[in-house]
Amino acid sequence: MKTKLKYGSVAALAVLAGCAALSPLGDLDGRAGEMMKASFRDEGIAKVDRLQQDRANALCSEAQVAGKDLPEKVAKQIEADNLKTIRPPSDGRYLGDFKRGETIAQSGRGMTWTDRTADPTANGGNCYNCHELAKAELSYGTIGPSLYNYGKLRGVSDPASPGAKAIVEYTWGKLWNTRAYNACSNMPRFGHAGLLNEQQLKDIMALLLDPRSPVNQ
Repeated sequence: MKTKLKYGSVAALAVLAGCAALSPLGDLDGRAGEMMKASFRDEGIAKVDRLQQDRANALCSEAQVAGKDLPEKVAKQIEADNLKTIRPPSDGRYLGDFKRGETIAQSGRGMTWTDRTADPTANGGNCYNCHELAKAELSYGTIGPSLYNYGKLRGVSDPASPGAKAIVEYTWGKLWNTRAYNACSNMPRFGHAGLLNEQQLKDIMALLLDPRSPVNQ
């Protein structure tokens, strides 16, 4: 007895046969990587080497594609490795000028191919792109949590007091390398990646923690 296949069935079998003939996933990853490299070029201060992922980026990307969380052991190891990279302020002083910090938080300039300098002092933090900070600012992103009253809610009225030491050091570490506290965080690693220099980080710290800052009003 002969069985007739409809056109749709033949097409489906052809697709399945094609899928079976595909290269292993590793080869596809390699081909995708080559396509990425071929699609970009060095332009100004933006270099192709930005496409190179470190271990944390690669593992987090793989987990996201798979729709799964990182295994807890892997996540803890990433956090421990990144915690080792955090450097405290060279002079031991964590807070700068909150007014300069507000300017940095507002600025999205820096690290793009149209910027003509590699000087990190010219970079902005672009903080409002992801966070609410001051109530006077009506345009802000919601990718990250609201930071309004950041220091006030945490009782940091005097950042030099012993009770405030832990939150001050945590905030510095979070700005320096966020993956020390969240393995797959999307927040930029401002200090670790050299996006902001030490003084700029101090000014952002003041914006978040100084009781006179608009963040804490």
